[in-house]
Amino acid sequence: MCGIWALFGSDECLSVQCLSAMKISHRGPDAFRFENVNGYTNCCFGFHRLAIVDQLYGMQPIRVKKFPYLWLVYNGEIYNFKQLQKEFGFEYQTMVDGEVILHLYNKGGIDQTASMLDGVFAFILLDTANRKVFLGRDTYGVRPLFKTLTDDGFLAVCSEAKGLINLKHSMTPAPKVEPFLPGHYQVFDLKQNGKVVATELVKFHSCNNEPLHAAYDTVKNLQSGYDRDTVKSNIRLLFENAVRKRLMAHRRIGCLLSGGLDSSLVSALLMKLSKESGIHYPLQTFSIGMEDSPDILAARKVASHIGSEHHEVVFDFDEGVQAIEDVIFSLETYDITTVRASVGMYLVSKYIRKNTDSVVIFSGEGADELTQGYIYFHKAPSPEDAAEESEKLLKELYMFDVLRADRTTAAHGLELRVPFLDHRFTAYYLSLPAELRIPKNGIEKYLLRESFQDSNLIPNEILWRPKEAFSDGLASVKRSWYSMIQEHIEHQVDDLMLEKSEETFPYNPPRTKEAYFYRQIFEKYYPGNSDWLSHYWMPKWTNATDPSARTLKHYKSDATK
Repeated sequence: MCGIWALFGSDECLSVQCLSAMKISHRGPDAFRFENVNGYTNCCFGFHRLAIVDQLYGMQPIRVKKFPYLWLVYNGEIYNFKQLQKEFGFEYQTMVDGEVILHLYNKGGIDQTASMLDGVFAFILLDTANRKVFLGRDTYGVRPLFKTLTDDGFLAVCSEAKGLINLKHSMTPAPKVEPFLPGHYQVFDLKQNGKVVATELVKFHSCNNEPLHAAYDTVKNLQSGYDRDTVKSNIRLLFENAVRKRLMAHRRIGCLLSGGLDSSLVSALLMKLSKESGIHYPLQTFSIGMEDSPDILAARKVASHIGSEHHEVVFDFDEGVQAIEDVIFSLETYDITTVRASVGMYLVSKYIRKNTDSVVIFSGEGADELTQGYIYFHKAPSPEDAAEESEKLLKELYMFDVLRADRTTAAHGLELRVPFLDHRFTAYYLSLPAELRIPKNGIEKYLLRESFQDSNLIPNEILWRPKEAFSDGLASVKRSWYSMIQEHIEHQVDDLMLEKSEETFPYNPPRTKEAYFYRQIFEKYYPGNSDWLSHYWMPKWTNATDPSARTLKHYKSDATK
């Protein structure tokens, strides 16, 4: 996890412009470099480093003697860099996983490069010999990337929007900042004066297609057929492989543990595989909640079962409310459920950074979207409708759960790893017949649960624990975090303000006082950029006006039994 930043064709003094790069310093607290591009006085790179792999030679921009004309900054992890080295005979000069990007590009161009990377990444690649600039981002947007491109050819790129919004440029109005789409790469021609011309934007991978790099994966041939035992075996094999490949780190690994199915499976497999791989330190797991919240109690059971060094972070209402403004600044969004769920993740990340030496943090993001874990999937009209919704959610992850998970951890200099979004695993799961993936017997994620039924990885009561939204599970069932926020905001936004919300905020107008409250904070820091969010996250096939699972009839909790 790092922060990348680059300018091409800047009209302003670079020493002034680089101050904007310092706004993402939290993403890389270990080192910073700012470097002009030889021969292009108005082009430069900025890089904030979190040293995870190759602590000696890991600074960026990466340049190697074999390709002196290539400059690379990237944020992410390429899990198959050693397999590709073996397959194609690449001669690496460093132990940095991202160096493989230079070798792949030299071998087969940008399309093959992006398609062959098994991992999560956002990169900026400059080829001065051919005067090309390339941007690329992983399939689900696990690593963030924003860009600004003006009509006169000024290009600015950054991991987070906050590093771009105050850049100086001769053109008015201020250049528009927009998220770079996941699963795409873009090509620009570079002029001698440093300005660029966009030539093509290419979608190199769709989530329901098996990725090109699968041919060189450590898991070679899966069993064929769709009988239930075969499918369950393949799910276990691929998910275990997804966790194993993510053990690649020279810093301590830990895991977020809410006590729900997803984070519990990740924690248990992480414990098992870290021991097998010879990791000598105890695995630290982290849960957060208010006193006696469902998540705290469930996570405690899992930690005891797997034998982790468990940390419980207990917060109160005042701490949660006071964090909201910092959370929205970090997130760069005003989406209701994203903000709600981010408070707990932000506070637990803050604890991890301050009190432990765990830096690489595993989490269960992506499982609900992939395996139809949201409660509203019970209301899907057909298996085909449910499958279509699942793919839609995966494509939108970069605006919601993946955004939340990246920004809340990155705000405290932690690196997030999400095995449920492994390319091979998601491609296989989405290839299964639609009727296999739907909720069964009133239980969501039935196929995933059933696949680990006899593994003894986690307690059976946790394996079959009903879905609990993160923002709901971290509070008491008697008085939820959702209801506490409503009570607080009732005094912050009056009825007249809400009545006039469409006039005040014509794009994505807030429909509730909570939404209005979040939008006000967002506009304070990012005025005029509300279109970074295309729509609010909201459950489908219901008449819900709020994203909380507690507003759905199917919701199960101790309070309703």
